[in-house]
Amino acid sequence: MRNEAHILVIDDEEAMRDSCQQTLLREGNKVEVAEDGIIGLAVLEKESFDVVILDLKMPGLSGMEVLKKIKEKDPEIVVIVITGYATVDSAVEAMKSGAYDFVPKPFTPDSLRVIVRRALEKRKLSLENILLRAELKEKLGRPLIIGQSASMQKVEESVRQGAASDSSVLISGEAGTGKELVARVIHSQGNRRDKPFIVVDCGGLAEELFESELFGCVRSSSAGAAETKYGRLEVANGGTVFLDEVADISMNTQGKLLRVLQEKQFTRVGGPQVIRVDVRIIAATSRNLPKCIEQQTFREDLFYDLSVVPIVLPPLRERKEDIPLLASYFLAKYNKEREKSATGIADSAMKLLREYDWPGNVRELENVVERAVVLAKGGSIELDDLWYYEFDIGRKRS
Repeated sequence: MRNEAHILVIDDEEAMRDSCQQTLLREGNKVEVAEDGIIGLAVLEKESFDVVILDLKMPGLSGMEVLKKIKEKDPEIVVIVITGYATVDSAVEAMKSGAYDFVPKPFTPDSLRVIVRRALEKRKLSLENILLRAELKEKLGRPLIIGQSASMQKVEESVRQGAASDSSVLISGEAGTGKELVARVIHSQGNRRDKPFIVVDCGGLAEELFESELFGCVRSSSAGAAETKYGRLEVANGGTVFLDEVADISMNTQGKLLRVLQEKQFTRVGGPQVIRVDVRIIAATSRNLPKCIEQQTFREDLFYDLSVVPIVLPPLRERKEDIPLLASYFLAKYNKEREKSATGIADSAMKLLREYDWPGNVRELENVVERAVVLAKGGSIELDDLWYYEFDIGRKRS
């Protein structure tokens, strides 16, 4: 997994450029250099950087002008200003213009390493705050896969294999079978567990808005400056992106996603910058992708790249032996959440749960048990506590 930072050094002194580059390369970073502000801005147009080290005094375009243009283009880039002509006024002006810190020349390699490490931490925190951490945390702690049937044992084995690798995973199954839960388990048990887990709903937005959410965008403000919106892929850098209902992505966007999988890079909507990311892709679908390929609505090459580790989740009607275990888990869960005290599920109620075909799968079962816990008058869950229109219809037909 790539942990290197992308750093640009802009300085008109060759010795200073080389010294900074060599110092930061030894830290495992990717470092590029530019000999003046115009060249530096041109490089920034083509590629994305985490940190810019900028000389304040340069011929032509001054460092202060370059700083302002950088922050107009991308406010989240961390800029460290350096100069051999340090004054209080210039330091104050640089900080007001968005510089992270001001370092007078000469400085030691160790001091440069320290300040760059701090700058990278600030960059990391800034990106994490774009999407609230609350969205990324589990509501009930570590996710669980519940089931003792042969089909679920096979799923658990596939999950273990998926978590042990860093390959793309494709999870197939009907709506409500727990595809997102499985994706979260894979993430939580893999080597990216301490990094973000970002969910992307592939069917909820029009193509242009979806691409903006996924890749980010650069758009013009009323003042004429360029504003950057970070996409989910960039925010998830180092972690996992979960693409829910991936079959809903347009053919045009599928081609861009394929580039992410194959080259680990993309460009924001409306911008020329090449953004390099290190993310793991887990995709899910409730549709038959091979059939979508035949209908020419899904790319065959993308299918193969996504399905390095394929996982198929069985519908609940095909693993009814798991229903008592699932129902008991949901009973305990909603007893705690709703501050109830249901003691169990009566045999007659459990019989009904096991006989029902569950078109909504595990999600539907969970909703039914939650309703029963809320409506139950006390003691165990009885048959009458499972009032639900599908059950009611079933009883009338029998």
